[in-house]
Amino acid sequence: MHEIKACIGLGNPGAKFARTRHNIGFMVLDAFAAAHNASWQAKDDMLATTIEVNYHPVFLVKPQTFMNDSGRVLGWLQRKGIKPEEILVVHDELEKPFGTTSITFGGSARGHNGLRSIIEYIGKDFYRLRCGIGRPERKEDVGTWVLTNFSEPTEQLQAMIDDAIKLINERLC
Repeated sequence: MHEIKACIGLGNPGAKFARTRHNIGFMVLDAFAAAHNASWQAKDDMLATTIEVNYHPVFLVKPQTFMNDSGRVLGWLQRKGIKPEEILVVHDELEKPFGTTSITFGGSARGHNGLRSIIEYIGKDFYRLRCGIGRPERKEDVGTWVLTNFSEPTEQLQAMIDDAIKLINERLC
């Protein structure tokens, strides 16, 4: 396993999208940064902060380019010497039931435009923290589904965020 030096949360900027399914990556990183008393700073096309884990800096990044162009932040991380296999991307996952989380390495975008953008910039060999948002019954409803607010109880959403943070902490330690 590679050391994680950066976590990228996928989402869309702005209050309109703050509680949508597509923004679970932002929600997880916001909670993770808050747990480390870190504050976000605007840099180029992103919000970024740095935390320290076991005496090593870890960059947290929220692209502000909208989902389809999330990969633009990779140049900044590459200039910091961070390799693709040292990156963990936190994102929503249609193929997992709501509330489930897992970390995988590599693979395709599976139709996720944020992952597709990341892959265009650095290839497919990076870690992914997949946060299950479930899938609508009809395939043609996916675009609307990911941009709707979570309808599940707040406690269940918070439990998923807590599970995701636990996985990040396990992976960083």
